[in-house]
Amino acid sequence: MGFSVPQERKLVTDLPGPKSIALQERRVASVSRGAGTLANIYMDHGSGAILVDVDGNQLIDLGCGIGVTTIGHAHPEVAEAAYEQAKKLTHTLFTVTPYENYVKVAEKLQQITPGDFEKHSILVNSGAEAVENAVKIARKFTGRRAIVSLDHAFHGRTNLTMAMTYRPWPERAGMGPFPGELYSVPISYPFRDGLSGEEAAAKTIDYIVTHIGASEVAAFFAEPIQGDGGIVIPAPGYFAAIKSFCEENGIVFVADEIQAGIARTGTWYSIEHHGVVPDLVTSAKGIAGGFPLAAVTGKAEIMDAVQPGGIGGTFGGNPVSTAAALKVFEIIERDNLLGEAQRVEKALLNRIGGWTERFPVVGEVRGKGAMFGVELVKPGTKEPNPDALSTVLKHATSNGVIPLDAGSWDSVLRIMPSVVISEELIDDAAGVIEDALGALR
Repeated sequence: MGFSVPQERKLVTDLPGPKSIALQERRVASVSRGAGTLANIYMDHGSGAILVDVDGNQLIDLGCGIGVTTIGHAHPEVAEAAYEQAKKLTHTLFTVTPYENYVKVAEKLQQITPGDFEKHSILVNSGAEAVENAVKIARKFTGRRAIVSLDHAFHGRTNLTMAMTYRPWPERAGMGPFPGELYSVPISYPFRDGLSGEEAAAKTIDYIVTHIGASEVAAFFAEPIQGDGGIVIPAPGYFAAIKSFCEENGIVFVADEIQAGIARTGTWYSIEHHGVVPDLVTSAKGIAGGFPLAAVTGKAEIMDAVQPGGIGGTFGGNPVSTAAALKVFEIIERDNLLGEAQRVEKALLNRIGGWTERFPVVGEVRGKGAMFGVELVKPGTKEPNPDALSTVLKHATSNGVIPLDAGSWDSVLRIMPSVVISEELIDDAAGVIEDALGALR
């Protein structure tokens, strides 16, 4: 694709610039402080992997709005598809008077989600809403109530999904009471537990059996690659053992692919790296190039267990968002963006994979595709180092590079660029981050 903005970092003011500072003053006077931000730099437009702020600075985006603009910012074909649809129809509500776009997205999800069985979908607005509906569907199908999620998981900010999210701060603090029958169980975290996938799975399964009871569990929810948890990738064999346990005990296995799915890791869905076929899959974020859309897709007999009217929502599967999603699917296939994600993985490994040897503060570099985590530790230990992360983020954002934070201890630098990012931009951004890492002791 052609880019409307040169793919280079360029600073014309200090960051934040004067216009961003003025907007921040207006924001403080009008927006809830609960909607906190990583960097108070206000954006005007973007293209590819570059964002341009209101002061004209060009910043390298290593976050994609937390995994949303996987195909690049303001892709002109997606914008055109949305515009053409908006001229025709912006809303009817699919559960009142349906339309073809919704059906076409569901048909495409049948094709790209893992598994060769019959699959059905429901379209909703956000990742959290997809998770909520997956919980409802699994409970209805199994007649059970207990829901299991993994330590370090992030599943959303609604009351139910917040309760399924691992860490209390800042997402859950002071927000209770929460729904019951939700359980967090141990995960495979190779950097910290040193266990094989099979050994870690045995611990997970033992916890379920002894603390919950396998026959009580409706669904096991897992991010195959945890995003907010710190780009935690369970060891090989972990999910295969978990899936076998679920099959033996009538538990619905749900792959929460909201952050890692839709081409980000070099496959359509990150569970494919583990060689496991889930019963249900949740999709969101990168599915529509920035327009709000999410989905639950899975085995037809599970998805159809819910009575008509039991799932739905006013804006779910909106005509404009689904038009954007259909164009995103087309672009991913036509431009081989799965291959581009694999290219980005190689480029990142080549450029930052050696940081563990170069910088004592770097405990591990890990990732798949365009989804990497750099775990920062106190030198000579595996003790989390949130102060180091804070320093790195401040330096990066003030120099025109926008990465993300992550991890249960706020100690993982999360790198999630567009899959169209160039090696030159990766090199430039890495150099900025290295300046901060090199100054840490």
